[in-house]
Amino acid sequence: MPATPPPTASDAQLLRLAGERYAGLRTQISKVIVGQDAVVEALLAAIFAQGHVALVGVPGLAKTLLVRTLASALDWSFKRIQFTPDLMPADIIGMEILRDGGAGGVSGAVSGGRAMEFVRGPIFANLVLADEINRTPPKTQSALLEAMQEYTVTSMGRTHTLERPFVVVATQNPIEQEGTYPLPEAQLDRFMFSLRMDYPGREEEERIVAGGALAQPPEMEPVFSREETLAVQALVRRVPASAHVVSYAVALARATRPAAPESPEMVRRYVEWGAGPRAGQHLLLAGQALAVLAGRPHVAAADIRRAAPWVLRHRVLPNYAAAGEGVAADAIVAHVLEQVREPGYTS
Repeated sequence: MPATPPPTASDAQLLRLAGERYAGLRTQISKVIVGQDAVVEALLAAIFAQGHVALVGVPGLAKTLLVRTLASALDWSFKRIQFTPDLMPADIIGMEILRDGGAGGVSGAVSGGRAMEFVRGPIFANLVLADEINRTPPKTQSALLEAMQEYTVTSMGRTHTLERPFVVVATQNPIEQEGTYPLPEAQLDRFMFSLRMDYPGREEEERIVAGGALAQPPEMEPVFSREETLAVQALVRRVPASAHVVSYAVALARATRPAAPESPEMVRRYVEWGAGPRAGQHLLLAGQALAVLAGRPHVAAADIRRAAPWVLRHRVLPNYAAAGEGVAADAIVAHVLEQVREPGYTS
């Protein structure tokens, strides 16, 4: 692994490091993952913006392999949770169990006595893959909410802090809907991005098939240390954004709301509910992350446009008219991007 910069590294040094290491990170991931460049870019932007991701794709597209590879390249601990109808919240966050103190004793117990001890669940990892999250009931889905928002979990009235960095990637299968529990809008809003993983192109698929599905993946060489990741994550939030970029992010979010006077006719016709203020915050944060990964010290309006589909598609709720006419959220977001002009610079 390359040498870690000193703790006193300036923002300019961290920015240069982020740009250089980002290229190395893409190279390491490409050793295992063929294609899917847009998804990889978005995942990395979410990682450095400290945001969680909902990843939608049909079976067999290597979603699990992608997330596992990303964890290896970042030198993060990784846990995969397979969500099933019988999964309970304690299976995710952990539970308190009663143990005998024995000769050595248990924390909080006298010698030979008994005490409650918290056994940590798989949520205690840097990168958590919540596989097919919509296959488990809402009670279990909601066990992730506190962890995603507060970076803590609570068991038997006791709060336990999660180690940073901490990111959740939740996958969903768009084909099979029978026996699933769609995530409510309030829970979807906790995810910074919603990404679509599509089929590979013909040449990419030929490379995948020629490589052999059962071949042993090459060893990953970590590109970032955890300390560097935390430093770059902090840097992302310090990247300046001009007033016109902030205005553009807000305008895009507001244009998805059917009751807003500035919303396009398509939105007023086909949208039940639009994006809230958190969408504008995530648009700006995504722009900051994209700027850092590109080695730029400022956010451009193009960064906001790039991130808009990732941030808005799961926050736009189409109405019955849209369902009847086959108008999807992606089409609505694309129309908003066409209609909302970038604000001009002021002198």
